Amino acid sequence: MAKERNHVFYRDWRKTFPIIQSGEGIYLFDTDGKKYLDGSGGPAVVNIGHGVRDVIDAMTEQARKVCFPYIEFASEAQIELAKKVIDFAPPGMSRVYFVSGGSEATEIALKLVRQYHLERGEFSRVKVISRWQSYHGATIGALSLSGHTSRRIDYLPYLLNFPHIHPPYCYRCSFGMKYPACGTYCAYDIERAIKQEGKESIAAFIAEPIIGNTVGAAVPPPEYFPIIREICDRYGILFVVDEVITGFGRTGKNFGIDHWSVIPDLIITGKGMSSGYTSLGSVIVHERVYDVFLKSKRSTFFLGYTFSGNPLSCAVGLAVLSYIEKHGLVEQAKCLGKYLFERFSRLKELPMVGDIRGKGLLLGIELVNDKEKRTPFERSRKIAESITRRAFERGLILMSGSGTADGVSGDHIVISPPFIIEEEQIEEIAGILEKVIPEIHASTIS
Repeated sequence: MAKERNHVFYRDWRKTFPIIQSGEGIYLFDTDGKKYLDGSGGPAVVNIGHGVRDVIDAMTEQARKVCFPYIEFASEAQIELAKKVIDFAPPGMSRVYFVSGGSEATEIALKLVRQYHLERGEFSRVKVISRWQSYHGATIGALSLSGHTSRRIDYLPYLLNFPHIHPPYCYRCSFGMKYPACGTYCAYDIERAIKQEGKESIAAFIAEPIIGNTVGAAVPPPEYFPIIREICDRYGILFVVDEVITGFGRTGKNFGIDHWSVIPDLIITGKGMSSGYTSLGSVIVHERVYDVFLKSKRSTFFLGYTFSGNPLSCAVGLAVLSYIEKHGLVEQAKCLGKYLFERFSRLKELPMVGDIRGKGLLLGIELVNDKEKRTPFERSRKIAESITRRAFERGLILMSGSGTADGVSGDHIVISPPFIIEEEQIEEIAGILEKVIPEIHASTIS
């Protein structure tokens, strides 16, 4: 009998994917019985691990009640999840708009930013400044904000003309400076962009607290976000933080921006908010922003999205955040993050490992052709993919990234496991990489 045809349109239509059958804790199992250690967390999604009974029970209980009533109704699950999210959020955040994921949340944030300025009578404020080497989602508005060249290039005719500034990427400073002698010059690049574009045209600035899968967990200097906040305030623009990867404990604090004691105007969330048990995201709004809408003569504007705030997804999100809180997983991510970085610091001695960076359970390894000169590999070499593929063969799932150096060239790997990972499993991940990286390096010089 001929093999049954597979009708799925996969991201990589030339690749044959193993079929997943189940997950338990930090492990996944395919239909051939192979066991995988989920070192990427899905990637950076599965915070609490696979197969958690508390979440499955909450999902089942809500499904027995009602799954989807559309927007004519509120639901207890939505109200309770909003309260829990605000409990996690920085002081002053007061309202939550729920969507189905991070890209949708970015689109909602764009609309909220625009509407905020319209309500204030500042009609010319239409541009949102973002950063090169950033990523804010796959939809057209979100991709317009994103600054990863290779992801944007095919869709440039569709993208909005938003200004981009240089990122806080100390390993490859765009200005050729070194911290701290640089005076955190990269933070002041936003003021240059505001003046060049015309301050009356700028509506907001958006940034990831830690630049995630486009650069590999690059962490800004301590002064960076306080400077950004001050400049945004001075020019009357909103500060939007993209916490899709870093939110809800990934970095060892509730939100990544908490490391800098800075309070944004809007927070975009997704991924770990539901730990992958359902599609869920949100925009968290500060009370000073929401107050502008309360004072408006109107009571609504077009936001859209059929599945915004559906009770089933909200019940799942509530169960996940309650589980994180109940089991102290934010603190656990902090403690295990220290162990992760101590263990992985030994990998700096390996060939090709140029830099190791990040916070909590978000660790990036930048791979370079020349460690002294920090020369990146050409994209055609696909170094990061070769390492993650070899690790996958050994039963370890990792996330690879490209375009690290300039949006086109360069490679990195990201480790972002569930918060329930144990020291022995961190040792296992490091041990596999200590074998795989030299193997791939040997193939580059043979």
